[in-house]
Amino acid sequence: MKPNRSFMKKSQILKSSVVCSAAAILAGIAFSTVLIPSSYAKTYKADIIVYGDTSAAVVTAVQAKKEGKNVILVAPLPHLGAMTSSGLGFTDSGKAYTIGGMSKEFYHRVWLEYQKDTSWTFQKRNQFGASGQGTKAMNDENQTQWVFEPKVAERVYDNWLTEYDIKTFRGERLDRQKGVLMKKGRITAIKTLNKNKFKGKIFIDCTFEGDLMAAAGCHYTVGREANSQYGETYNGGRTTLEYNGHHFKSKISPYKIPDDPKSGLLPFISPDKLTPSGQADKKVQSYCYRMCLTDYEPNRISIEKPEGYDPADYELFARYFAAGENPPCMTTSAMPNFKTDSNNHGAFSLDFIGMNYDYPDASYEEREKILEAHKQYQLGLLYFLQNDPRLDEKVRQRWQKWGLPKDEFTDNGNWPFAIYVREARRMIGSYVMTQANCESTKETPQSIGMGSYNLDSHNTFRYVTDEGYVQNEGDVEVRLKNPYQIAYGSITPQREDCTNLLVPVACSATHIAYGSIRMEPVFMILGHSAATAASLALDAKSDVQDVDYQKLKEKLLKDGQILSVETQK
Repeated sequence: MKPNRSFMKKSQILKSSVVCSAAAILAGIAFSTVLIPSSYAKTYKADIIVYGDTSAAVVTAVQAKKEGKNVILVAPLPHLGAMTSSGLGFTDSGKAYTIGGMSKEFYHRVWLEYQKDTSWTFQKRNQFGASGQGTKAMNDENQTQWVFEPKVAERVYDNWLTEYDIKTFRGERLDRQKGVLMKKGRITAIKTLNKNKFKGKIFIDCTFEGDLMAAAGCHYTVGREANSQYGETYNGGRTTLEYNGHHFKSKISPYKIPDDPKSGLLPFISPDKLTPSGQADKKVQSYCYRMCLTDYEPNRISIEKPEGYDPADYELFARYFAAGENPPCMTTSAMPNFKTDSNNHGAFSLDFIGMNYDYPDASYEEREKILEAHKQYQLGLLYFLQNDPRLDEKVRQRWQKWGLPKDEFTDNGNWPFAIYVREARRMIGSYVMTQANCESTKETPQSIGMGSYNLDSHNTFRYVTDEGYVQNEGDVEVRLKNPYQIAYGSITPQREDCTNLLVPVACSATHIAYGSIRMEPVFMILGHSAATAASLALDAKSDVQDVDYQKLKEKLLKDGQILSVETQK
């Protein structure tokens, strides 16, 4: 799965050195695992081994412990919570009444944190009146909070693990080549690059990338399926701009010398042709860091010119602005203490379109280079907005007030620990969630939770139209009329692949269905359900595919999970 990335500007894939130090591990991102001599390596045993550092990983581990099981959390990165603690504080809640169980408890615990005066370091609680997506930012009636700072989310996760005395190993990356030991279709142990071994009875892969699932030999896919494969309408190549909210509305030349193809393409524009409408490809929707910014001067770090910055990289944006579109550039959704959750917004923004195709199956070292390129691109864009003379003075002044907060990501240069991996590998499991499930036109078997967010794919491709102008492709924004159920089979592998593995994050769903499922509250919902199912499989000494669903349903409902719209009323 190696798409043609020859159009990617070499200067954007920065050279990175191999860092082997404790300081690098503490940095939390773009580090190479320190190899411990085998004489120091140890073997650890538990009923349930959770692998991952996402929000789902923490919830899964805690729920497994609440079920009375011995659990170990093995985390690739030192910091836990991934997107929820790396800038995505403006929660994609969808219909909040569908969020129950441990997921809802997380947002309750965030609310409790903000009841403390000590959490309001630069702002008073009654001064923060921002709204969230689909619900109030602070819902005092339900004692939940949906908009929050990264450091508060991380504190909630860390305190949760401490409260339940979860054995947690940080900075332990799976040896993806030979670190999954299997016998008769079951994982017996996993090894990390630090040579540590973790033996368990049930394993739960809570990574965005599905690294454990893939290393165990499970079927998976990357990219977009053809519409014909599952009877969908929004999957595959998008030759129409219908439902695309982030495209170029003006006719902008893609060439270095406007209207001169011989001059070559501007950076980050592909020479390749569009995927035919509704046909399959291996393109991956774009990633970005959810930047946490602040305009509060006492807590603000100015944006310096990034190493290797080239203003020519942003010529397309300068033309975009000159065309009169008045681009929004990025969101600045308000979070407590004068901070933002900043996300992609517009045709040229934080999404580094087309520059992540290799990421899902890439080696750790290759991924680090891709992550560094994304970081430099985003910092470069912010520096460009603040300083480039091609922009109007009012635009530059608008952005010059923003900088990185001093009190966030303090051991990582004040930059988020994790990038937004909106989609990577997706397991092809016992049941595949499709557009029809999300639109509730097809009955979903054995519900273990609900989703409600839009069918939402970011752009995957930037190209030259037949008329000779630049355009984006792949963005889909389609509202759903009602919440929908998520099948238990979507987190279990095919029986012939593995019988003691659950996959609540890189779960079994088509590209377009995953575009709705891939929200942080839903990942925590699925993690909760995965832990409960693992407990039942252990008690019955059964394969995960044979868990008694009626017992699972009863336990989930007892623990406050919302399995249908009726169960929450």
